[in-house]
Amino acid sequence: MALHRRQAGRALLRVLAVWAVGSATLAVLAAALPDLTLRSARGDSPPAVALAAAAAAGAFGLLNAVVWPLLVRALLLVPAYVLGLLTFALNGALLLVAIGLVPSAGVAVAPQTAVVVAAVMSGTTSATSAWLALHDDDAYRHRLARLAGRGPGRGLGNAPAGAGPGTVVIQLDGVGHDVLRDALRVRPARNGVLRPPLMPTLTGWAATTHTLSRWHTDWSSQTGASQLGILHGTNHDVPAFRWYEKDTGQTMVCNRPSCAAELERRATRRTGRPGLLAGDAASRGNLFTGGADQLALVLSVAVHRDHGRRDRAGYFAYFADPAHLTRTVVGFTAEVAREITQSLRARLRRATPRIGRGGLYPVLRAFATVVERDVVVASVIGDILAGRPLVYADLVAYDEVAHHSGPRGHDTDQVLRRIDRALLLIAGAARHAPRPYRFVVLSDHGQSPGEPFAARYGTTLRDLVRARCGLAAEPPAGPVTEERESRAAARAALRRPERHPRRAGRGGEPVVLGSGNLGLISFPGLPGRADRRAVEERAPGLLRALADHPGIAFALVHDAERGPLVLGADGAEHELATGRVTGADPLAPFGPGAAAAVLRADGFPHAADIMVNSACDPDTGAVHAFEEQVGSHGGMGGPQSEPFILHPRELPVPSGGLTGAEAVHALLREWTTATGDAPGRPERVTEGAAE
Repeated sequence: MALHRRQAGRALLRVLAVWAVGSATLAVLAAALPDLTLRSARGDSPPAVALAAAAAAGAFGLLNAVVWPLLVRALLLVPAYVLGLLTFALNGALLLVAIGLVPSAGVAVAPQTAVVVAAVMSGTTSATSAWLALHDDDAYRHRLARLAGRGPGRGLGNAPAGAGPGTVVIQLDGVGHDVLRDALRVRPARNGVLRPPLMPTLTGWAATTHTLSRWHTDWSSQTGASQLGILHGTNHDVPAFRWYEKDTGQTMVCNRPSCAAELERRATRRTGRPGLLAGDAASRGNLFTGGADQLALVLSVAVHRDHGRRDRAGYFAYFADPAHLTRTVVGFTAEVAREITQSLRARLRRATPRIGRGGLYPVLRAFATVVERDVVVASVIGDILAGRPLVYADLVAYDEVAHHSGPRGHDTDQVLRRIDRALLLIAGAARHAPRPYRFVVLSDHGQSPGEPFAARYGTTLRDLVRARCGLAAEPPAGPVTEERESRAAARAALRRPERHPRRAGRGGEPVVLGSGNLGLISFPGLPGRADRRAVEERAPGLLRALADHPGIAFALVHDAERGPLVLGADGAEHELATGRVTGADPLAPFGPGAAAAVLRADGFPHAADIMVNSACDPDTGAVHAFEEQVGSHGGMGGPQSEPFILHPRELPVPSGGLTGAEAVHALLREWTTATGDAPGRPERVTEGAAE
């Protein structure tokens, strides 16, 4: 009984403290804003103003506690950006209602000012409540339970008694092994003082409980191929980030929602299983569902949604607290300003290599680094507190910034610091979960630096091919070649209609696509996979021009008699079927696994007629992207092919290492089934049932 009285007393003191802060905030704003006035029936003396502020703040706090969660839950189907702006306006409307409920307070405020006042009050009161809760374990548990969407009488989760440890897998999109390794080290001295690691949370894990390992991607080192393989167990017939399919005449793009949905269907049909996350697991911020029931910001369901899946629950978990909206809006605005400042500074320094960073890019960067991060982190925290056995989430911030700023530097260092803070928040929530959790942090690929191919050689790959085909140069193909992952995610969050590019290969013209430093060339007029002789008849001298170009390391083509053939400079050849090499092996600079990776891709049904990989500087790892990027991935060469996996020491990686995303899938499946408490997965089903 005495314990309950003490808890009730502490709770009352917290309420009074938050109320006092809200009242003081309102009073300060009234003094600063001309459209906000505070009076009472007793006049405008300081005590009267204080009473008026207390009455209005109390009513506003009560409405926020009771009405706000109901409003946000009713708006789960509203797009991300619209939800953010709408909740901003609704918060101001609640303040106006609160003022109306206490007419004796004598508060007058313009509607547009009410939005600002409500945002500031929500921020200060929520910050005060969070600070006080951090010093009270019971209060903190209740606050986290509300974030998970669970009532106080329902506890923090539904994990069965004696449940084994759950697993949270966080994907740091685009962070290469060496980048993370260096982020965990104490940095060189500045003014005689050593600087701490960029990522202290992960540094602590690596020093005590985790091991950092490297794995090797397939030839297609990009999120579509890697994440499909990791989550669904196969990335067969995903030759690049974008590729042309002759049988349908369509260009597939991994980050286009309809294409992501189709790739997921193909993978499920091929394996006969729904994915790594089938059952009561969660997929957050990914391209694919992995078979999960709990979804948030998953691209493959962005167009045709299964209403039985709560893919909007992550928004409720985040926006249920009005202060989150304020924090996200402030962070979004600050990130836009940060990108503009950094871009201007790079231009003034005449940094090289450098690409254009104007247009909508600052907004898209802010979406990837702030909005998407915040929603994904809140969703993962909710999953942990709900006791889900397996969670897989993708944080895309680093990849987005590195494409435009390069894989290393001040811009990406800032992103890594913020990612580390997000991981600290997630790990902190696990202390209040109904089951223990193991954390696995991995990446889907790295990023290689380098000047774009067009900037370095004064021509695009497309124009180079067209010239050899006797065709005039044309402007870039627009959305097909330039659309970023962040743009697709933002359009999906906005529920905007999917962009469909013009039909490729009109009039039998070659289709030339770039996926980082991997180029794909197809001839729609040549049926099936065109062999070497057919290509040379269609475009005499093209193969040799590609192989001898200083910016291209090798070209893959199929020979009717010799099978898959890799062509290099000065007549060099590598027969993949036999291993016979003529001249200097064009694959030698890419390591011992290059031949196997290229041979596997050659066997894909939708492999291009010609596939080319840019040259790679052996000293710096720099490549030449066939897109407008100074940090790129998609082919082979440099750090892009070497992502990492930071795993608990009790979950070992095979001594021979991991090669290919499918191997990572097998390892994660082994880890998550070892405790016998993984999400339920059906047995292998027939192809028709899977489809």
